[in-house]
Amino acid sequence: MTKGKKKRGGISFFEKYLSIWVLLCMVVGVLISKYIPVIPNTLGKMELANISISIIVLIWIMIYPMMMKIDFQSIKNVGKNPKGLLISTGTSWLIKPFLMFGLATLFFHYVFQAFLSSELATQYVAGAVLLGAAPCTAMVFVWSNLTKGDPAHTLVQVSINDLIILVAFVPIVSFLLGMGNVFVPWDTLILSIVLFVVVPLLAGVITRVSIIRTKGLQYFNETFVSKFDNVTTIGLLLTLIIIFAFQGDVLINNPFHVLLISVPLILQNVITAAFAYVMCKILKQPHNIAAPAALIGASDFFELSVAVAIALFGPTSPVVLVCTVGVLTEVPVMLILVNIVNKTKSWFEVKK
Repeated sequence: MTKGKKKRGGISFFEKYLSIWVLLCMVVGVLISKYIPVIPNTLGKMELANISISIIVLIWIMIYPMMMKIDFQSIKNVGKNPKGLLISTGTSWLIKPFLMFGLATLFFHYVFQAFLSSELATQYVAGAVLLGAAPCTAMVFVWSNLTKGDPAHTLVQVSINDLIILVAFVPIVSFLLGMGNVFVPWDTLILSIVLFVVVPLLAGVITRVSIIRTKGLQYFNETFVSKFDNVTTIGLLLTLIIIFAFQGDVLINNPFHVLLISVPLILQNVITAAFAYVMCKILKQPHNIAAPAALIGASDFFELSVAVAIALFGPTSPVVLVCTVGVLTEVPVMLILVNIVNKTKSWFEVKK
């Protein structure tokens, strides 16, 4: 998720009220769709490999700043606390994608059967799969900071997730979508990973290495990176306006569906966080490891999900709507989980 500007002991104005900004973007996008349809119509015609050029640019704006902050040298410290890393990695890649698929299938095809056609339910499941198949790689720094989590553990886990995404995202998504009778070509999935992960990742690494080599690590951390504060969030909000402009008719005609979609998404956040948190307790991990492990496992890389959904199904697809609802629900849910994690810190205190 987006990282934005981070303050000591708190989060930025944009991050704190991200859900409100998402709602405002929804309103603006829907109004554009209804009263200025020439904008989405024009943007929809500007494509590269069947992907909207405007979306590509905005996704790069979102992801590039957070990729600069990834320190892959930190992976050499992976052996210092393997249990915490194994719990968060296992939760992110072996539990969450399949849990999301199961919850989405249960609710969209069965619990909400009276409200959704079979075809629409299948599309909603596909959107949920894209959300669940990629763990958050940026906003978790904020959640970790709010819970006084171990920053080194958080950094290593984010770095590991970025590397795993390169090799695991495509086969997991292809497998789960195939189980849901949604078949997509591997070349399109691979192209999405190249465009929305590999390119900004390489750009971020090159920038990081170049600046540190010429100006030093302190300048990079304290001065250079701060120049990009809130760039990611602004890019996200502009992307959402465009997406909601494409999705305007769907939202106007089916606002109730947003509520239906949110149910399995929220459950996935809560269940995965609880699983990782309890496992850390069982394996006697300290609270500053358990907190980020739980929150990393719970959150989603929705920037990537939105981008891939658009590349695979087009900006007006119900699949994109599900990924967009994930933006709307995740921030308040994660803030609630942060509050719960902080209040249960005593569970991890060692009795003398």
